[in-house]
Amino acid sequence: MNDSYPSPKFSAKLADKPRTLLERLTDLISPEPESRDELLEILQDAHARHLIDAESLSMIEGVFEVSDLCARDIMVPRAQMDAINVTDTPETFIPFVQLTAHSRFPVYEDSRDNIIGVLLAKDLLRYFTDTDFNLRQLLRPAVFIPESKRLNILLREFRVNRNHIAIVVDEYGGVAGLVTIEDVLEQIVGDIEDEYDFDDTGDNIIPSQDGSFRVRGLTEIEQFNETLGTQFSDEEVDTVGGLVSSTLGRVPTRGEKVEIEGVQFEVVRADARQVHVLVARKLPPVLHDSAVA
Repeated sequence: MNDSYPSPKFSAKLADKPRTLLERLTDLISPEPESRDELLEILQDAHARHLIDAESLSMIEGVFEVSDLCARDIMVPRAQMDAINVTDTPETFIPFVQLTAHSRFPVYEDSRDNIIGVLLAKDLLRYFTDTDFNLRQLLRPAVFIPESKRLNILLREFRVNRNHIAIVVDEYGGVAGLVTIEDVLEQIVGDIEDEYDFDDTGDNIIPSQDGSFRVRGLTEIEQFNETLGTQFSDEEVDTVGGLVSSTLGRVPTRGEKVEIEGVQFEVVRADARQVHVLVARKLPPVLHDSAVA
């Protein structure tokens, strides 16, 4: 049974912080928020007064943004999908699975427009124990969604159906890309790092054996210039992620590439608000055309 009056314990807490007459009068004359923008203003004001921290405010704003976004806004484009051909042999695709390090892979037959199921990486353990290994028998049903699917609805369906990946199709039924539950959650909580992300050393720029560099989006341009010997200006933006977003005129999506002054940037992780991780590659002089890829 709900008590319509504050409990003694709650009343005691209120008594510890007596409210001023101005605060009580403000409550009487201030209307409740009538729009989402007004509600966000109240939350931002609460953050300014240190009632909620920056991380909590960012997550709340992310929840609002998710309701405005659809699958096409965050999907991994078809060209960047790490998919497996069902006719490939285990000796062919198992090294690919190890290299990409995903937990789930769409599997296609004949073309990427014909996704026939999803392979869980953990199911490949059967290859080392079963003498009669059959990839088709391991496939889980694929879930298909339209590009216009709202992310808040998709997240609810992910939870209810205990599904972690969905194939995005266009209006003609062709495969446009894929979306994972992690992609949706990152719009709310920000970048979700795993064992393949940066370690705890605090390094913003990590060199790779192939000559590329893994770069945090918040890396200052000055540090980037010192490490790679570039001469990017920091007059308009301060960070590498800001440089890429400014060049494109928008926040890029995962998998997008852009060339800026002889350096190719590939977006590895990004949400609707900012770029989190990029891969930077210095291109040979003959390829310097400053064109957006």
